[in-house]
Amino acid sequence: MRLADHSMSSVLEAVVTLVRQSLPGDAEASVTLLRGGKAVTAAYSGDLARDLDQDQYERGDGPCLTAATEGHPVEVPDTATEGRWPDYVAVARAQGCRGMMSLPFPVHEQLSGGLNIYARQDGAIDEAARGFAERFAEYAAVVAGNMLAYEQARDQAVNLQVALESRAVIDQAKGILMERFKLSADQAFQTLARLSMESNTKVRLVAEKVVETGEVTGR
Repeated sequence: MRLADHSMSSVLEAVVTLVRQSLPGDAEASVTLLRGGKAVTAAYSGDLARDLDQDQYERGDGPCLTAATEGHPVEVPDTATEGRWPDYVAVARAQGCRGMMSLPFPVHEQLSGGLNIYARQDGAIDEAARGFAERFAEYAAVVAGNMLAYEQARDQAVNLQVALESRAVIDQAKGILMERFKLSADQAFQTLARLSMESNTKVRLVAEKVVETGEVTGR
């Protein structure tokens, strides 16, 4: 995947789509991300996955939350016989889920999550499905982590460019004030700052007006 052609959202959408296409059992998939202790479903392939994720979040417990927080795979091969989370599993079975599996999805040091699989057919969560899902989750988490790092680097580059442009226009405005009113560099900046406060406008915008019009409005 070319990271420049994607966003984090589109990468995660590709992850759940590939899982759904690759696993048997008429499976649905989702990705849970933990941000600041709060779980959110960042991508899902169908309503079953979205609804069963949300039900866990509301209960504060379940397979996907366990996998995301504790960092180990959690399997429910058969929702008819599973003894853990009895209320949640009963709801899942009533909605047509016959088996489920959640795998750790460590995107970043500060961003963990889980890849969740919900199968509609009995016996779909078998050894072959388990092996594929575990390998897929490892590779997909690497791609998602790279996408996050790429977006952060791109945002930093954009912010730096904006900062440099702001610095340039502020310096130009300072030069105009220094020449016109015989001010020092510090006095010129303080003048821009005061005009910014009086007009409740960012310093950069005040500076742009000074540069574009040559006018200084205010006391």
